[in-house]
Amino acid sequence: MTRPRGPRLTVDAVWIHRGRVLLVRRGRAPFRGRWALPGGFVEPKETVEHAVQRELLEETGLLARAVGIIGVYSGPARDPRGPTTTVAFRMRGRAGSPLGSDDAKEARWTPLHEARALAFDHDRILRDARRRGRAR
Repeated sequence: MTRPRGPRLTVDAVWIHRGRVLLVRRGRAPFRGRWALPGGFVEPKETVEHAVQRELLEETGLLARAVGIIGVYSGPARDPRGPTTTVAFRMRGRAGSPLGSDDAKEARWTPLHEARALAFDHDRILRDARRRGRAR
């Protein structure tokens, strides 16, 4: 019996510090040139917690730890490359100066009120993170 292929697993990092959120400008398709949350695909034999820390380091040069899950996002059309499911994490760490690398053309701390029209469904993820942050 052949098993159906499911969605690919991804992670996204939401790091909000002093009214700013850490974003990367995508250097590759899809959404090349658009701002997005740092993140990417989970590798085989890797936990989602390790994957989000690895992706954050690769794309921004910054170290942080996952301190909570914001949500799981699985809309079938959230990624034009095919079905993906992402686990979005709230991150904490020493906020430094980010340097875009890997597939991120640029990285920066962006004021929350300017963070909009993000790639994928990252506007929704950021909105959920802010809503949950106020509820605490």
